[in-house]
Amino acid sequence: MSGRKFAIIDPAAGISGDMLLGALIDAGASHDWLLGLPARLGMPEVTIGIETTSRCGVRAIKVAVRSPDGAIETPADVEFDEAGPGDAASGLAAHQRGHHGHSDGGHPHQPHAPHRHVAELIGLVERAPLSDRTRDLAIRAFRLLAEAEGRVHGLSPADVALHEVGALDALVDIVGGIEGFEQLGVDAVYSLPTALGTGWVRAAHGILPVPAPATAILVEGLEVRSGAPIVGEATTPTGAVLLRVLSEGAPPSRWRPLRTAWGAGTRNPAAYPNALRLTLAEGAAEAASVVLLATDVDDLSPEYLEPLREALTAAGALDVQIWPTQMKKGRIGFRIEAMAAPDRADAVADAFFRHSTTAGLRRLNGERVTLPRAAWTLATASGGAVRMKTVESPGGARDKPEYDDVVAEARRTGRPAHEIAREFHEQAGRLARASAHEAAGRTIAPKESE
Repeated sequence: MSGRKFAIIDPAAGISGDMLLGALIDAGASHDWLLGLPARLGMPEVTIGIETTSRCGVRAIKVAVRSPDGAIETPADVEFDEAGPGDAASGLAAHQRGHHGHSDGGHPHQPHAPHRHVAELIGLVERAPLSDRTRDLAIRAFRLLAEAEGRVHGLSPADVALHEVGALDALVDIVGGIEGFEQLGVDAVYSLPTALGTGWVRAAHGILPVPAPATAILVEGLEVRSGAPIVGEATTPTGAVLLRVLSEGAPPSRWRPLRTAWGAGTRNPAAYPNALRLTLAEGAAEAASVVLLATDVDDLSPEYLEPLREALTAAGALDVQIWPTQMKKGRIGFRIEAMAAPDRADAVADAFFRHSTTAGLRRLNGERVTLPRAAWTLATASGGAVRMKTVESPGGARDKPEYDDVVAEARRTGRPAHEIAREFHEQAGRLARASAHEAAGRTIAPKESE
């Protein structure tokens, strides 16, 4: 897990597609990427607005998707006066209050507005120049959205259509909300419980309680929170479906935040920040709890031990040890032991079974104590760069060059690797002494193992 970059979505005030897009931009995704997304989706006439704003004193990025006629998808919160939720004559104050996102999945049955079937939106996704991951997740999101709307209205998913403004907005929100994490180089997405909101929303067939029916279906299986001071629709169908396809669940028990970003909703109440918080993070190598997985094999050729080690490491093993052992009937075998964080133990076990001949594993829970570590880049005298790691021990810092970089330099120059390693070590020591361990470019990034 250490060194693995991931994101944590915190929908304490709910989530919508535009809020997620704003948070992704605030986290470092390119403005040009987002502004160019409609054209890649075959909708060059759709425009996107990006602005910096504030929500309850918190700086955030607001994103708005505009259809060709300049319209945007408006919220549909309904506020009643003291007369209560009756008809207009009994005191219905059906004004639209600024909020974040869609209502009732984009109103699939508004009779006087142009519509787009979900199948048409999927076709745009299939033809767009997207990565396989983004395309697959976006198609899954639209199918889930169509299934939810179909359940609500008694329709086949193939017959579900969204009104034009909502359809274009949902297309950009869903594809952008997925692809944005690729822009950030994120390996996985986790999420905290989402707020649903309270009150009523206006839909095509009348006024509905929050969460809207489609949202209620889409959050099935997700963890939600109650008690938040939110009046109105907090989580929209688009926001809910993005959580469904993106989130792997609760974040790891230990992690290190790298950057915090905020995406603003439209509504700006004084009581709380109507914004989505997104945290970029990495796993903490110093995680105290670990799982030890071990096996003995005597029918695996030694030449395949290194591919096994690589597969275990790729699955999330923090360290892999292999040593010869004597097994029953005098056979010579190998003991293979991998250490993993608890949330990666199953993946490492699967790698054991896939890439070795073992028929069983020993699994033990344990603890470990590690020293703080930092990874940084050292500029070499030849004009190149080498990755370094520094361990902060009670007796002082210890610097060590990355083995792969030392070997690469040795191959390039034809010099002995041990001499190059010594030079890198000495150069790092001089730099550390000169800058009192504030070397330029050093960033906290623990390695998976020593």
